[in-house]
Amino acid sequence: MLNIKSLREQIYEHLKNEMQSGKLAPGSSINLNAISRQLEISKTPLRDALIQLEAEGFVSILPRRGVLVRKLYLHDIKESYEIIGALEASVILSVFDQFTSTHISRMEQLNAKQMEALNKDNFENYYKLNLEFHGVFLELSDNVALNKIIIPLKQRLYDFPRRSYLKDWELQHISEHEQFIDFIKRGAKEGAADIIKDVHWSFAIHEKYFRQFYELNNSID
Repeated sequence: MLNIKSLREQIYEHLKNEMQSGKLAPGSSINLNAISRQLEISKTPLRDALIQLEAEGFVSILPRRGVLVRKLYLHDIKESYEIIGALEASVILSVFDQFTSTHISRMEQLNAKQMEALNKDNFENYYKLNLEFHGVFLELSDNVALNKIIIPLKQRLYDFPRRSYLKDWELQHISEHEQFIDFIKRGAKEGAADIIKDVHWSFAIHEKYFRQFYELNNSID
């Protein structure tokens, strides 16, 4: 099949893969000349890709200092959780009347599959299923910009670079999903939004796990 993605998009995905794998580690500089030679490209589409990565929080473009892969700090985590929680809660309030038994059944199935993935220590599959779970209600929104904001934030928190995980923390997430589903079944709009914003994406509630998770992976300053 023909690759119909633009050169900028291909470079963008290449750089994200390099960060995800840890080849471009947090705090390291990106050598534009080396990448241009390696990929046999000009610097124009490379700079365009880096501008997008900077907008999403993955890199910092510093005048006269080059491009750095951004480190993750505790205040970054706190701010990201506040943004994601507020956005997801607003979506739930706006689309609540669109929830059907099909959506509820889908979320229950995904939550059960997440538990299966954890029991098999398959975090990669767990992570994908978790994104799908939240996608069930996010995709009900007609706000097309939402995922362009939320997905990079989640990737930066958990998957760039790819990290080990804390099973106890993920089990708590699954329990919170169950509470969320229960609120939807009961028609409790405010309760469903609150469990997502004030519990699931609460910095205070999850701070002990943040510290364990990022210290385990040596990736927080």
